[in-house]
Amino acid sequence: QVQLVESGGGLVQPGGSLRLSCAASRSIFSAYTMGWYRQAPGKQRELVASLTSGGSTNYADSVKGRFTISRADAKNTVYLQMNSLKPEDTAVYTCNAYVRNFAGIRIDYWGQGTQVTVSS
Repeated sequence: QVQLVESGGGLVQPGGSLRLSCAASRSIFSAYTMGWYRQAPGKQRELVASLTSGGSTNYADSVKGRFTISRADAKNTVYLQMNSLKPEDTAVYTCNAYVRNFAGIRIDYWGQGTQVTVSS
């Protein structure tokens, strides 16, 4: 089993920056794909950024050029650097890790979520 704990959320002004952290309970990056999701009230949860074990990244169009996902393997930690924040970035951000077993079934682990509010 994998436990994920997010931190770094808070209130920030438009144009500001935040860095979210996701600490895993054990070393998983050699096999797991990591992702950051977000969900605003009344909206569907969306994938913001992902990072495969091989280092490939993917971003939602709405955050390209502003957000960066990265990891520190020795710390079992994944980060989401968020720059040039906009009010529409306001959401609960949740860390995700997944792997597929030999049957091809996806196994997901989720953090508890951290609130990001962008407002003046």
